Amino acid sequence: MTIDDTVTGVDLCEVTVIVNGQLRRARTEVRTLLSDFLRHDLGLTGTHVGCEHGACGACTVLVDGTAVRACLMLAVQVDGGEVTTVEGITPDEGLSPLQDAMWAEHGLQCGFCTPGILCSVEGAARAGENVGERLDDLLGGHICRCTGYQNVRAAVRLYCAGGQEAGR
Repeated sequence: MTIDDTVTGVDLCEVTVIVNGQLRRARTEVRTLLSDFLRHDLGLTGTHVGCEHGACGACTVLVDGTAVRACLMLAVQVDGGEVTTVEGITPDEGLSPLQDAMWAEHGLQCGFCTPGILCSVEGAARAGENVGERLDDLLGGHICRCTGYQNVRAAVRLYCAGGQEAGR
């Protein structure tokens, strides 16, 4: 999506950011949320928008390696930074070890909350944190209305048992 620079009364700026390993530039309104920037300006629809208040966790992405709620950040705040979305944790072929564990343990149903959960767990693993010990904290920031979390927990335990590869 391109924004017409002739729109009156709208402040536009160019945001330059590395997204999923690729340098991306786009002009956007200064008030654009990171979640909307990723979805609408860059076409990365894996980041879901649920509550728009940061409570549900569906929009979680990694910003400079830290899990954040994309609905609570402005796109201009990531200018010059690095963002990893669920598309960025997926290898070119197949699934990541965490995604494979979610599939094996039926850790998703409708899949709406899944990208945010994957980014939170992946972010903790990449930071070298003990994901198994932090599981309650990691999942506590996500609302899943389908699974009751049992299968999600089983998937993360399977992922941890297989050895998390921090910094993948």
